[in-house]
Amino acid sequence: MLRIPASAYSLLLLLGLSLGTGCQRPPQASGAATTGRTPAFWLTTPDKSVLFQPQAAPAWSAAQPTGDVIEVDDKQTFQTIDGFGYCLTGGSAELLHRMGATERKALLQELFGTSGNQIGVSYLRLSIGASDLDAQVFSYDDLPAGQTDPTLAKFSLQPDKAHLIPVLKEILAINPSIKLLGSPWSPPPWMKTNGNSKGGSLKPEFYDAYARYFVKYVQGMRAEGIRIDAITVQNEPLHPGNNPSLLMLAEQQAEFVKKHLGPAFEKAKIDTKIIVYDHNADKPDYPISILNDPEARKYIDGSAFHLYAGPIEALSQVHDAHPDKNLYFTEQWVGSKSQFAENLPWHVRTLIIGGTRNWARTVLEWNLAADPQQNPHTPGGCTECRGALTLDGNQVTREDAYYIIAHASKFARPGSVRIGSNVPDKLPNVAFKAPNGDKVLVVQNDSPAARTFTIRHQGRSFASTLAAGAVGTYVW
Repeated sequence: MLRIPASAYSLLLLLGLSLGTGCQRPPQASGAATTGRTPAFWLTTPDKSVLFQPQAAPAWSAAQPTGDVIEVDDKQTFQTIDGFGYCLTGGSAELLHRMGATERKALLQELFGTSGNQIGVSYLRLSIGASDLDAQVFSYDDLPAGQTDPTLAKFSLQPDKAHLIPVLKEILAINPSIKLLGSPWSPPPWMKTNGNSKGGSLKPEFYDAYARYFVKYVQGMRAEGIRIDAITVQNEPLHPGNNPSLLMLAEQQAEFVKKHLGPAFEKAKIDTKIIVYDHNADKPDYPISILNDPEARKYIDGSAFHLYAGPIEALSQVHDAHPDKNLYFTEQWVGSKSQFAENLPWHVRTLIIGGTRNWARTVLEWNLAADPQQNPHTPGGCTECRGALTLDGNQVTREDAYYIIAHASKFARPGSVRIGSNVPDKLPNVAFKAPNGDKVLVVQNDSPAARTFTIRHQGRSFASTLAAGAVGTYVW
């Protein structure tokens, strides 16, 4: 838990720590080798004895370090970070919206604020229509069987007005600059070859109508005061077995983007980014083949990945093939039957560290919230998706993904730039330079025993120790 007892605050104040405001402090010029800003150190251990809590400040030293050294080099710069967060599924929004107003306000402030013990979630993915973690399947233009609506006269965001849009407005009041990504799980069934929410493909005669469906979604959300920064064309386009879902092969997605979606956004003067793929890292050829098409790539900002198959390093294959296009990591679940001691090190090592070391501008865990029985979900939807929060009315349990994201989201704020750092054996890490000048280093001890190591930057260094599997975030 992230609760900090008053006695701990007093001790840390005596030690000179500024709790939770590391990313807000003004930059300071480097002084002598052993002076400068006191590093902050936030820790989570796999045994849950410490859950994202500030620790006693490490002391700078000018002594020559021995043993394992992580050298942070801010002269090496890589991609800019857009944010870290979750998917605000319709089910997540419903559970949040059903909380008491006072309790929900406090929880949203904890999630999306940045001071004190707040974790600064900075990016959310939304479903365009239902995902499998809504209570029921819907699109924004559902019709009786046999009917069609090619002019989209019956398009309506009404289903999102029950829970999602009200909750989004409360989040935007806390963080007006949070970035939002929309992803459809399925078009309206009448646009599909099988007339069903599950599986099937988009009928070619409705490519144009479906492009205008995206336009209406972006414009409708804007009318609600909600800016959609980016969309992916299809969630998991090679997985037609979910409910809802759609099979969309790479050549079909390229055709849809270059002849329909891209021109429709251009005509409507919509600057929402178009992101392709949004599926597993075992098929980097899917986005590469689309980006190889000059008529399609001119409309495309980048490609998005999940990691239910394939290596995280596959993202770098796409970067190497198209270095002018961006990469996003947009989904990874935490199973309800898995263990915190396994999830914390794997997700931090593979996604927070691995994703960003392989050019991802975002790292998003899957659902923000579920109830104790992993509801709501559609018939055929995920029955074992553990949210970052378990919500039982107003009772809140902070789960694995809450702490995994917190280690990056609180300090590596949007606009941070990944900077260089070496990787000693079994000490995976990633470093960022935040917009306010802070240096942020996330380290995971991947050894079976505790490790003591040194962090060095510009001739100064400090030592730290992490228990086996533990995660530390260091800020100076």
